[in-house]
Amino acid sequence: MIDTMFFLLVFFMLSSLALTRLNGLPVNLPPASTAPRQVAVDLTLTIDARQKIYLNRESITLLQVEEKLRKAVGANSDLITASVVINADETVPYGLVVQCIDKARGAGITKFSISTSPQKSKQ
Repeated sequence: MIDTMFFLLVFFMLSSLALTRLNGLPVNLPPASTAPRQVAVDLTLTIDARQKIYLNRESITLLQVEEKLRKAVGANSDLITASVVINADETVPYGLVVQCIDKARGAGITKFSISTSPQKSKQ
């Protein structure tokens, strides 16, 4: 009985490895001792219903968005790995969200995500 359970455990572990999706082709990457380690920088820009802007829970103005994002990412950081998640209240004008994205682009950030909530089912 234990042998069967062990076999099933190993089977499901190996089959789950086969289900992982790779976006690229499998290759053997060469090692590099001088390659810098890339750390992902995730930032959250929140705009509440009163149109107040927060960067990682710190209250800022629209004029400060670009400067604060530059500081948060860091001068020596790789901007390729930096991304901004935008949490905007549904009552916030679209133009304010676009202005925040424009300020983030001015700071050199090119990856954005917009948070949404699941739509309530109509029953």
